[in-house]
Amino acid sequence: MSRFLRASILLLLLMSCGRSDFTAPRNLDDACSIVSERPAYWRAMKATERRWGIPVQVQMATIHQESSFIGNARTPHQFMLGIIPMGRQSSAYGYSQALDGTWEEYQKDTGRYRARRDRIEDATDFMGWYMNKSSTNLGISPHDAANQYLAYHEGRAGYARGSYTAKPWLMNVANRVASRATRYQAQLAICRG
Repeated sequence: MSRFLRASILLLLLMSCGRSDFTAPRNLDDACSIVSERPAYWRAMKATERRWGIPVQVQMATIHQESSFIGNARTPHQFMLGIIPMGRQSSAYGYSQALDGTWEEYQKDTGRYRARRDRIEDATDFMGWYMNKSSTNLGISPHDAANQYLAYHEGRAGYARGSYTAKPWLMNVANRVASRATRYQAQLAICRG
């Protein structure tokens, strides 16, 4: 076997070891199906609920809205003149769509410097940390999926200023997140009782 062929095979093997499955679960409308298909999601969200007090259904509904459970989700590219790529709309990445600066704040605050936004355990912990601070600093109930989402989307300072009130589309999104959280909670009560 030639050196080139051996090197190519070795490279392919190494590349396959580092790959992760970032695809979404099959049925995003059924919380029981999601946690059955991806038990690691359930373990991660329960750990976050224990640590930060943010209910699983709030985490799930927010992740559904932010990334549709796609681990390596990114914002779309921006284009100048419709054809020249100008970079992404923001630095949001991963399950939680955390921005670079907020993610770095989380890492510093928690000491979790090896945390990655494309790992469900780290993404849910980030979400719990962020929403817990929203509860503490803004008085938002951990169970209030709509307002937790608004603070998550707008940032705590933007939420405190009421920036979301000028965005009817965002208010609709927050209501959908709340509705999904309620549906997920009812489904989880049946299958996880």
